[in-house]
Amino acid sequence: MITLPEFEPGQGPVLMLNLLRFKDKSIYFDQYIPAFGEVVKQLGIEGVNVRLVTEVVANIMAGENEQWDQVVLVEYPSAEAFRTIAQSEIYQQIADPLRLAGTAELKLIMTREIDF
Repeated sequence: MITLPEFEPGQGPVLMLNLLRFKDKSIYFDQYIPAFGEVVKQLGIEGVNVRLVTEVVANIMAGENEQWDQVVLVEYPSAEAFRTIAQSEIYQQIADPLRLAGTAELKLIMTREIDF
């Protein structure tokens, strides 16, 4: 199960930066992604959008153990929406086993857009 810190409610959308190294890329994309979408649908959460999917071409300033295959940026309507999904029984039963089967390593970094 994903352990999450406490979030301040009502702070608006968040962007989740996913750093991915695959064990089995086909499990991740062909099975986990559709299962995740089904979880979101069953939970009735709107506003979850994939904003960016990239292939890593070089790990420039990464440690030896930080060799990533892809970077994915996903928008959630709120930190609470992400928590609801990640900690739901349905996610734990349907999607999380596929995430574990498809990824060798995953880092999640929750961010929020800023105006500058």
